Amino acid sequence: MTRQLILIEGLPGSGKSTIAKMVSEILIEHGKKVRLVQEGNLDHPADYDGVAFYSAEEFSSLVDAHEACKHILERGATTYQDGFLIPYRKMKEEFGVDFPDHVVQEIFSNDIYELPFEQNVKLITEKWRNFTESVISADGDSITIFECCFIQNPLTMGLVKYNQSKEENVQYVLELERIVQLLNPLLIYIHQQDVAHTFDKAIQERSKEWSNGFIQYYTNQGWGLAEGYHGVEGTVKVLQARKELETEIYQLLKIDKHWLDNSEYNRAACQGGLEKILKISL
Repeated sequence: MTRQLILIEGLPGSGKSTIAKMVSEILIEHGKKVRLVQEGNLDHPADYDGVAFYSAEEFSSLVDAHEACKHILERGATTYQDGFLIPYRKMKEEFGVDFPDHVVQEIFSNDIYELPFEQNVKLITEKWRNFTESVISADGDSITIFECCFIQNPLTMGLVKYNQSKEENVQYVLELERIVQLLNPLLIYIHQQDVAHTFDKAIQERSKEWSNGFIQYYTNQGWGLAEGYHGVEGTVKVLQARKELETEIYQLLKIDKHWLDNSEYNRAACQGGLEKILKISL
């Protein structure tokens, strides 16, 4: 069965972006057609980034409240099921100052990753179904590589944001597995032995704005808030809980999967490990 999807997962700072690029490069060197889709892609074929969902009534109220932006909102929004999808980040890039920041911020409150858990699950799983169907109907030989949207994003909603039960978190990911199984997916999970060290490295390498926002997100809601966690230390505890759940989910998954230890951040060793994984998996 043709391999059409590779999933790269792991905690923040584990090396997902670097390894996703390495996988792409290795495949291209072996003559494969590759589509690399990394975190933050505003045109993600199976996920949403910078996209809000409004019911028809909510969208009508939004347009009425911002008459000056009516043409932008109506041009940018697309009908979807019983409402509208608004790709507000792409719209901001296109229209700039004509699409005011306060309107963008208002729309953000309906971002698909700000919606209630059940609504998020419905929209995301439907997007994955549409992606899978599009790949199958295309009947091509290209391999798509996704970074972090298969396990990380569901658990960011289920555990970190809303503190849903373990069963609900597990079932969210297992439903995605069921949806993509016809694509013969391969999961490569990037393991880090020391979660605290991994997060500290990410803090040192990334902006203060990123680290502050990440810490607030992980400790001011969901499981972190319920446990009373604060600051860097509290964030690490939430990440450790997330890692434990990801490990449990990894063990439950029936798709082809490989556990790649990147604790030493040794690029050569990682390259060699990936070469072996891809050789036996493709």
